Amino acid sequence: MKRVDLLRLLNDQGCRIIRHGARHDIFLNPANQRRAPIPRHREIPDSLVKIILKQLDLGTL
Repeated sequence: MKRVDLLRLLNDQGCRIIRHGARHDIFLNPANQRRAPIPRHREIPDSLVKIILKQLDLGTL
């Protein structure tokens, strides 16, 4: 999945960025206070996207 598509998905679900890092950005799901790092690669493997969504408690694709 492209990173911009993942960020758009996270924003649509209500998640917000809480910190920029050199290699990752940290996103927060304000509904349950769960956090997940999002790598700064153009392409993010689908297996990693599933892990990120699970960490943020957003379900699956």
